[in-house]
Amino acid sequence: MPHGGELRVYRRLLRQARPYRRALAGVFVLSMLATPLALLGPIPVKIAVDNVIGSHPPPRLVSVLLPRAMSSSPVALLAIAGALTVLLALLAYLQTMVQWLLETYTGENLVLDFRALLFHHVQRLSLAYHDTKGTSDSIYRIQYDASSIQDLLVNGAIPLLSACLTLAGMIYVTARMDWQLALVSLGISPVLFLITRIFGQPLRKRWGEVKKLESRALSVVQEVLSAVRVVKAFGAEEQEHKRFMRHSSYRLSEQLRLARLQGGFDMLVGGTVAAGTAVTLVIGVLHCRQGSLTVGSLLVVLAYQAQLYEPLKTLSKKTAGLQSGLASAERAFALVDETPEVIERSDARHIRRARGKLEFRSVSFAYDPRRPVLQDISLVAGCGARVGIQGTTGAGKTTLVSLLMRFYDVASGQILLDDVDLRDYKLDDLRNQFALVLQDTVLFSTSVAENIAYGRPGASEEEIREAARQAKAHDFIERLPDGYQTRVGERGMLLSGGERQRISLARAFLKNAPILILDEPTSSVDVRTEAAIMETMRDLMQGRTTFLVAHRLSTLEDCDLRIRIEHGRIVDERRREVNA
Repeated sequence: MPHGGELRVYRRLLRQARPYRRALAGVFVLSMLATPLALLGPIPVKIAVDNVIGSHPPPRLVSVLLPRAMSSSPVALLAIAGALTVLLALLAYLQTMVQWLLETYTGENLVLDFRALLFHHVQRLSLAYHDTKGTSDSIYRIQYDASSIQDLLVNGAIPLLSACLTLAGMIYVTARMDWQLALVSLGISPVLFLITRIFGQPLRKRWGEVKKLESRALSVVQEVLSAVRVVKAFGAEEQEHKRFMRHSSYRLSEQLRLARLQGGFDMLVGGTVAAGTAVTLVIGVLHCRQGSLTVGSLLVVLAYQAQLYEPLKTLSKKTAGLQSGLASAERAFALVDETPEVIERSDARHIRRARGKLEFRSVSFAYDPRRPVLQDISLVAGCGARVGIQGTTGAGKTTLVSLLMRFYDVASGQILLDDVDLRDYKLDDLRNQFALVLQDTVLFSTSVAENIAYGRPGASEEEIREAARQAKAHDFIERLPDGYQTRVGERGMLLSGGERQRISLARAFLKNAPILILDEPTSSVDVRTEAAIMETMRDLMQGRTTFLVAHRLSTLEDCDLRIRIEHGRIVDERRREVNA
């Protein structure tokens, strides 16, 4: 029987699979059809041996269904045996094919829905989670651990139930022929159950370790491929290869330990089944010599025995094999159970378009409580004001603007938008008030048009083009091979740094949000390109409350308020009069 933890996992899987309960029921019914087909399988052999070769009367069902002349004719009985063999084989193949098609449909849809749930949830998790865990572990759980729902329900639980019913049916039929043989067949079940119980937990633990190590090896691949230019620049290919091999070798060692454990389990199951078969053979031959069992019946019993032990082996091996699926399901549900640190309040208010007034009141924040990042930050930015933020690397500039969009929540103090605490707004509404242009421009491997419209997916083609014109990007986009439909490559690497930044600015123009965050948007371009981008950004900043993060003072000349942050504190604040 499953442990309490296993039952909890199964209950959660069944809740997840509720939309496909009819399809699962169909798979179960089809799998049940295999039982009567398996029970009927040896009947043609019994007819041929006992009624054609031997002189025993035909089975009662044959006598009832066929005319007396046919049921007493060896030739007719042999023809019936041959026809039954072909018919049962065709029915078995048909049942297998239809069951396989329905299993594939059901299983793939279950996995797709579970992956979608995990993907949706992982996007909702706070940045703090991703900063701590990294992305590769989440990718592994979404791509690989999610398939556990198919492994456990479609390929696991249903075959287990089918095996139980098949086992019961075969034991019943065998008992009707020879109760002692049925008792021998049944006698090995407790032994197999005990073996499964002994090996179940260790196998599950090993599978959990294997999957954890696989995730770590995947993280090396992801890191290297995402930073392949840096790897090549430092000639670190061999170093990274060794790092990958080191993590992979840990996984290989754990997999070998798992294989030894699985091999020992399989050997014990096989030995137990072989012992039961040997005892059945000896007793069956003795009963034939005593005349209490016909040769045909012995062949049927032996055929049933072989099929009887198949569900027993299925029960044992599936129960052990399911430990891999259970380990994956636990990892997947552990991701689902992760609670976002940034939570929307149940009574959160809507906001359509903010005026743009922002205020920090004694704000402090730390990623790690032992290392504060921001301490006692207070400032006010009126509607349409431009706030310039300067400071050395690591001073807390990017963290300050990240708090505005509630990527993280403040440890103490308040941030107010239009005199309302940010935490009182609905998250989607709040973040819709901001347009963001980053130092490392993030583009997706889709078309130029789709990247510009990322913040407004329903924007028309003309609106996209107008935003590109405002960002001074229209001309170079038109020169691209497919214009606005040109695909930009992974992270936009088919475009230059200045072109990527222009598209990012066009995205901000199109979104037309009341608050603008520019996080060192010109640090990765040359001076000439910076001047051109700054001219575009002045147009973009018109009428919007703007937070501009930059290293160079020249970039902050047009700001109404300039602050300098060092070690998480505002050490200098300069305000200028805004022209009427």
